[in-house]
Amino acid sequence: MTLDELNQLDKPALAEALQKCCGSQAWVQQMLAVFPVADADTLMDHANTVWNSLSEDDWREAFAHHPKIGSDVASLRAKFASTSDWAEGEQAAVKNASEDVLQALADGNRAYEQKFGYIFIVFATGKTAEEMLALLQARLLNKPDDEILIAAREQNKITRIRLEKLLAA
Repeated sequence: MTLDELNQLDKPALAEALQKCCGSQAWVQQMLAVFPVADADTLMDHANTVWNSLSEDDWREAFAHHPKIGSDVASLRAKFASTSDWAEGEQAAVKNASEDVLQALADGNRAYEQKFGYIFIVFATGKTAEEMLALLQARLLNKPDDEILIAAREQNKITRIRLEKLLAA
């Protein structure tokens, strides 16, 4: 949809569109207040400013709206095999992943969630399964106070690309 079309949506429809970009209700509500926006750059600037003003609980709410990497290899493969317009790039990145890599991702995500209390958040677009695994393994070594900030930055990147996709739809 165009920015003009987005600007013309009524509040419920606009909230629904924004919710697809970020699962934090606080983010959605604060973003509603900035509409209409003049241009895409202004939209992105507001999205970034609002995201960075949120609490850790708001960030965690956004994280929880992502599909959880499965607890076993079969569900992990199914997650990446499912088709979605917005997940197309991520799907392509791991379609040829080995069973060993998928198992390591599943195991690593369980360890990550146990340590940090939320799923592993990574801007996966353009990354191979092996690259995501390496990032996961490296980030498992982080302290919780550092990791929440890294996960928040990754979510912010995801939100931005989803806003871009929203405008391109």
